[in-house]
Amino acid sequence: MAAAEDVLETEVLVIGCGIAGATAALRLAEAGRAVTVVTRGAQPEEANTNYAQGGIIYRGEGDCPERLAGDVLRAGAGHSLPAAVHILANEGPPLVKDFLAERLGVAFDTGPDGRWSLALEGGHSLPRIVHVADATGRAVMAALAPALRAERRVTLLAGHTAVDLLTPSHHARNRQAVYAPQSCVGAYLLEQATGRVRRCLARHTLLATGGLGQLFLHSTNPAGARGDGLAMADRAGARIINAEYIQFHPTTFYHRQAPRFLISEAVRGAGARLVYADGEPFMQRYDPVWKDLAPRDVVARSLHHEMLTNDVPNVYLDLRNYIAPAEIRAHFPTIDAFCRQYGIDIARDLVPVVPAAHYSCGGVWADLWGRTTIEQLYAIGEVACNGLHGANRLASTSLLEGLVWGRRAADHILQHASAVPAPSPDDIPAWQPAGDEPPDPALVSQDLSAIKHIMWNYVGLVRTAPRLARALRELHHLEAEIEQFYRVTALTDSLVGLRNAARAANLVAAAAWENKQSLGCHYRE
Repeated sequence: MAAAEDVLETEVLVIGCGIAGATAALRLAEAGRAVTVVTRGAQPEEANTNYAQGGIIYRGEGDCPERLAGDVLRAGAGHSLPAAVHILANEGPPLVKDFLAERLGVAFDTGPDGRWSLALEGGHSLPRIVHVADATGRAVMAALAPALRAERRVTLLAGHTAVDLLTPSHHARNRQAVYAPQSCVGAYLLEQATGRVRRCLARHTLLATGGLGQLFLHSTNPAGARGDGLAMADRAGARIINAEYIQFHPTTFYHRQAPRFLISEAVRGAGARLVYADGEPFMQRYDPVWKDLAPRDVVARSLHHEMLTNDVPNVYLDLRNYIAPAEIRAHFPTIDAFCRQYGIDIARDLVPVVPAAHYSCGGVWADLWGRTTIEQLYAIGEVACNGLHGANRLASTSLLEGLVWGRRAADHILQHASAVPAPSPDDIPAWQPAGDEPPDPALVSQDLSAIKHIMWNYVGLVRTAPRLARALRELHHLEAEIEQFYRVTALTDSLVGLRNAARAANLVAAAAWENKQSLGCHYRE
């Protein structure tokens, strides 16, 4: 029999607690299901959602689901799944009102008439983005996290890292399980403070681990966005699609001493222009119609081209000549405060910017309810690919996607929960420690740095066959070394992250190599 302290048992395991994971967990708990939510952050507020600035799609004046769907499909370069797009367009805006505003109390900005203020962002045919200044994700998490803590059916495990998914075909003591359809019964979880690894057994498991921007040297993503969910799903045998479509945000703050910091697209939506050091705008040369509000892949490659052609480390955003100072201070206080730390007053100075890895449009294949190719395993949010984004994501669809598919996955589980038996602790062995010596932080740091440089230089904004071939050679060698290191070393969060980063980087590079056609944010020269 398994030791009780070694095993956690729950009806539903949710890995990740951003808007997708938290929405699903609350929906399930309110329907009476026992839910365990795992986050590697010290607090649930540290989820990727917390860093989303711009806003979330609602409904504009004269808007309709068909018009929103048309904008999403156009941004996706014709590669989106129409059924997924229409689900978002029809189900998303009502959830913003009913769940975020009314159920959770998120106070979106309003205009003088008391109605929600609607912003315009790139690729949208009219203003339809609701926001809380320039920190919408933070406001959403400030509402979701207390709701999770207050729900008695939710067990919240902060400071825990998912190590691997538990699949009977890989882990069961009964080797006859290898002949059954692939299924998931939970995950091994590392308690970061103690180094203990426990089995968490669940009838259903939801992957909501976010993205993989930290595979790249320059990224808008927080430290945990290293491809954990993608790597775990791949090792378990799940189907991965569209991994080559990595969206690079055109505008992150550039300063030698500063971390990359997102300058929201809402800034350009409010009128700011991309300019040279002398203040001359240039985006009209690349897209005469949309100019500075062209789709993100067009703008990001335009900046990349300008920086290479002119041999400069960055270009600039000009707010001072296009937006009133009072409006800048009121609408972009977070950006204003951050830039001031480095001597830039965004109402008076040009803001230095560079592109950075921002969003993964591909991921773990999921159907319209979030189901993956592994039974009882769901994927929602950025880690998933349900076809919504196609080859390029439309601005401000990410929070809405997490909201919609968090709800849909929960509803599907509620409809089918009675048909899934609870897994037995006796069927899955306890974790076997690999070694006692903790990993050398210098080795972990060096290997992660190598991955970031390879991905930025060879699998970045502009890809070529020679660059991708070199990336694959170097990444394959690096992953083999890291896997050997992993198997003889005591487990830590940083080591788990390094292993996952190596696997995820190989998946992205291999997909980019296989796809010879430039489309959306995958650009081959």
